[in-house]
Amino acid sequence: MLSKQKIKFIRSLEQKKFRKKENAFLAEGPKCVDDLLCAGFRPRMVVHTASWQSPVSLPATAEDILITDEELRKVSLLQHPQHVLGVFDIPTVSSASLSDAPATELVLALDSVQDPGNLGTIIRTADWFGIRNIVCTAGTADAFNPKVVQATMGSIARLNITYFDTLCDYLSTLPSGIPVYGAVLDGENIYTSTLTPHGVIIMGNEGNGISAPVREMLTHKILIPQNGVGAESLNVSIATAIILSEFRRRG
Repeated sequence: MLSKQKIKFIRSLEQKKFRKKENAFLAEGPKCVDDLLCAGFRPRMVVHTASWQSPVSLPATAEDILITDEELRKVSLLQHPQHVLGVFDIPTVSSASLSDAPATELVLALDSVQDPGNLGTIIRTADWFGIRNIVCTAGTADAFNPKVVQATMGSIARLNITYFDTLCDYLSTLPSGIPVYGAVLDGENIYTSTLTPHGVIIMGNEGNGISAPVREMLTHKILIPQNGVGAESLNVSIATAIILSEFRRRG
C-alpha cells in the first residue's frame, strides 16, 4: 500500500522544480519503464499491479511496491494508467564527450523547442534514426517532464540528453572544421545540398526558428523545400524527421 507521503512525492515529480530538487523523474507504462530498466537507469521506486513483471532484477536499493488498480489510478498522472510507474534518477552526461561526438557521428541540437509533445516526438524520431546525443538549450522543454517521457515511448532510455544555457555555449566547445547544419528559411535545398555523416544538426523554436547568435555559427544552412502553397511552415518534429531521414539516406 502506498502512503500519502509517497503519493505526494510521486505526483510532485510532475513539476520541474521538484524533479530538479530530487534529481529524479517519473516514467509510466510497461514499455517506458521496461526500456529504462533494461538500459540501466537506476530506479528508486517501482509501483505496479500484479499484472506487471520486471524484465530485470531490481536493485536492492529500489522500493518494489505492489498495489491495486485503484491505488494506481490515485497516483498515476495518466488518464488511463498502464500497470506500472517508476521513479528513476536523472542521468548525468559528460559534456566532454559531446565535444568529440560530432567528429564521427550526427548530434541533434534543439534551440528552445518548447512544446513537450514536440520534444518527446523528436527524441523518439532521433532514436529511430540512430542519433545517440541530443543537446538542448535551457529554453527547451524539460526532457524529463512526464509528458515528454511518455511521448518518447521508451526512446529516452537510449539517448544522452544534455542542456546548455545556449547553443553557442555548446558550439564553442567543438573542434574547428565540424559542420554545423541549421534549418532556416534562407537555406539551401536539402535535397541538393552536400551532407556529411557527422556534425551537428540544429532545429529551432516552433515560432521563431533558430536564434540570431546561433545562426551566426552555422556552417551550412539547409531548407526543406515547399511544394504546396498553403501551409506557412512545418511542425518542428516533422521537419526533424525529414531532415534526419535525408542525412541517413545519403550515408
